[in-house]
Amino acid sequence: MTPIKYMLLKKVILIIFLISICFKTYAQQLVTGKIIDKENGLALAEVIIKDSQNKTVGTSNTLGEFVLGNQGTFYFSKKGYHQAVINFLKPEFSVVTLEQEISQLNEIIVNANHIPKNINTSNTTINLITNEDIQRGNTINFNEILNRIPSVFIQSGALNTNKISIRGIGSRNLFGTTKIRAYFQDIPLTSGNGETNIEDFELGAMGRLEIIKGANSSIYGSGLGGTIHLIPDKARLNQTEVQNDFTLGSFGLIKDLIKVNYGLKTHSFSAIYSNTHSDGYRENNTYNRQTFTLNSNHYLNTNNDLSFLASFIDLKAFIPSSVNRDTYINNPKLAATNWKQSEGNEDTQRGILGITWNHQYNQALKHITSVFSSFKTGFEPRPFDILSEKTSAIGIRSRILGTHQKLNWTFGAELFKDYLVNKNFENLYQNFLPETGSVQGDKFSHFREKRTYYNIFFESNYSISETSLVTIGLNYNQTSYILKDLFNSDSSTDQSGTYEFKGMLSPKLGFTQHINNNLVLYTSVSHGFSPPTTAETLLPDGLINNNIKPETGWNFELGTRYKLLDNRLHMNLAIFRLDVRNLLVARRTGNDKFIGVNAGRTQHDGLELILNYQWLKNDFITISPYASYTLNNFKFKSFIDDGKNFSGNKLTGVPSNLLNLGIDIKTHFGWYSSINYQYVGKIPMNDMNSLFSDAYNLTNIKLGYKNNFNKHLNFNVYFGLNNLFNTHYASQILINAMGFNGAAPRYYYPGEPINYYTGLNLKYNFN
Repeated sequence: MTPIKYMLLKKVILIIFLISICFKTYAQQLVTGKIIDKENGLALAEVIIKDSQNKTVGTSNTLGEFVLGNQGTFYFSKKGYHQAVINFLKPEFSVVTLEQEISQLNEIIVNANHIPKNINTSNTTINLITNEDIQRGNTINFNEILNRIPSVFIQSGALNTNKISIRGIGSRNLFGTTKIRAYFQDIPLTSGNGETNIEDFELGAMGRLEIIKGANSSIYGSGLGGTIHLIPDKARLNQTEVQNDFTLGSFGLIKDLIKVNYGLKTHSFSAIYSNTHSDGYRENNTYNRQTFTLNSNHYLNTNNDLSFLASFIDLKAFIPSSVNRDTYINNPKLAATNWKQSEGNEDTQRGILGITWNHQYNQALKHITSVFSSFKTGFEPRPFDILSEKTSAIGIRSRILGTHQKLNWTFGAELFKDYLVNKNFENLYQNFLPETGSVQGDKFSHFREKRTYYNIFFESNYSISETSLVTIGLNYNQTSYILKDLFNSDSSTDQSGTYEFKGMLSPKLGFTQHINNNLVLYTSVSHGFSPPTTAETLLPDGLINNNIKPETGWNFELGTRYKLLDNRLHMNLAIFRLDVRNLLVARRTGNDKFIGVNAGRTQHDGLELILNYQWLKNDFITISPYASYTLNNFKFKSFIDDGKNFSGNKLTGVPSNLLNLGIDIKTHFGWYSSINYQYVGKIPMNDMNSLFSDAYNLTNIKLGYKNNFNKHLNFNVYFGLNNLFNTHYASQILINAMGFNGAAPRYYYPGEPINYYTGLNLKYNFN
């Protein structure tokens, strides 16, 4: 090689080396990451990123991804969310979480229909309950927060005795909640026979709730009333903290909650333990519950993340039951005599476990799969028998989300199987001294049920223009029960049987129109159904009634979302009609014994209104009043039961008017208060409409002060009064109650008189 060629080669090698060093140095300076909603983990697009000089240096893409050219302090902002300030010390992959701003709820991104979008573009009535809403009162039960939502009405006979109705659906169920579906993240809380229980879960472990009203069957299958979506308080990234919340209150209330959060750049873990005890306002009303909730999030890379969720509940709660009118008025503390003497209670252990994998194939295609399992054991001594049951369930829910130009779509399926073994024993408490309580006698029934359902769903959003959006959805559901009688071997008394519904196809059509930046109109038509429970399918002789049909219904709604007064006043208004056919009626055949029959048709017409107003906000104080109102005109369109015609009467078990008024006051000095007023109108107590409960007013108030001891330790001390004016009211009504053996019918569950709670929350942040 000549000297000239050699020198030339050395220069080329030197240039290549210098270029590689420059590229390596540049690559090392890059900060990459993903921006998500703290509550539901959804990727947030169009988040504006500014540096310390207030210069825009980037924007997140449709996957929430961002790239920064160097380290330093950056500000992440998006409408509807609080600004986040992050200091990147070295080049690496990071996940940034943004918290929702309660005054901008219509801008919040929700996942209620699996296609992420802000509420403002939804053509379904969706209500959010944020963590701030939860903190307005005590965190003992769901009643107060759910009853602030229009068209949602929860009646509570005790902490463990609740019944939820949405738009009148579920109001005719005698005990518990049916015809409404519920999910804890992606894990179904609704059993295979349609019964839903959420009140046992720890409210302090919730990040927020999403309530989807009406028969939105294209995603969630059955459930005429709608769906309640519980979203756990997710583990926080880049934070390590310990929190303790201790509460004391009336009627022997003691609650302790411990929360531990450990967060890294891309992994986070959260554990919550709670222990709640109450002696109860009434006799035979003691309540003991322990809960443990664990969730973790793992962002493996820009395309894959995993989340784990586990919950365990151990509950023993005594049941005072309903009382007659004389006892309700003169001595509401008394329990029903037979429930007190038998010391009726429920002793339950319940657990759920779920794993969710989220995979992003590319910017246009995403896949989410959840695998879950649950169990429940229960032992329930009751005056008429002693019930022992064990339930186990497994399931999978998987969906694909796609985007193509103006079209967003999701396609998926859910498969759920549960197995129930129950035994009934005689209760011999009447043969012993009153203080003995329940005494187990001979077994008189033993059943095994295998319950299966699956639904296949599809939904799509198509943007006709920048201001118009149309939604089309479809769901196919198949439900079946297999009942095996393990007690009767004689073919003449064997109650074994199979009940399988015909496949149910349910469509949905919706439309959203943005009139301007402040006004949105939406409308939708959707179909849904609710299968009868296993108990409703049984005839008086215990055989399965294969002629019984599921309730079916069409939901029609028209609504608007409006922002006024420079975006300080938000108004949501909706009118709806729900037409239900093949109405399922619980016909009483004896004391605490019922069968299900299809008896007619109901028409649910209603109006819902929500107002949120930020009246005052400055450097010293924020004052935010709010209001919600529900007008219900629910009637039996045609209803003939046992030869009696109730057509034209008001629907039993739901009030015609519900009103909530409230005001939140926060000071920058740490003092805060929340006042809430609730009006509940008269409730028809029987199908004949010859008896109505009294209308009532409840006022609750909470005062508190929170501040920091230092940069690591902060505290929150609070005091609250419920039923401030000591109103005498019935917190739950047992509809169509009947008296037996000359006894007066027991319609009433007395509500609690004025009661207090006070507590201290301490939080230590290690960062």
